[in-house]
Amino acid sequence: MSSLVEFTMAPLGAGSSVSEYVAGSLEIVEASGLPYQLHAMGTILEGDLSECLEVIRKCYDRMSDKCERISCSIKIDFRKNSSDRLTAKVASVENRIGHNLKT
Repeated sequence: MSSLVEFTMAPLGAGSSVSEYVAGSLEIVEASGLPYQLHAMGTILEGDLSECLEVIRKCYDRMSDKCERISCSIKIDFRKNSSDRLTAKVASVENRIGHNLKT
């Protein structure tokens, strides 16, 4: 069973650039070994829901050590008997339109 879990987490009141905090979260995401995709507005993880939520919790814990206030949004897409959805969903759309998209 596979879930895609998209999350965005940022400190509030940390100024106009939060890349330092995003980088700290991405270190945790990479160390997890889960497939992921970083995009301009967040990160998508693929895996068992409990594993994905544990990665997000670790990101939260790290950020809360440095920040007084955090905003976090999480979106979950679950589908039984599927895998490699990070790339398969995009490939399906690209196949329908006949060319690769910017991802």
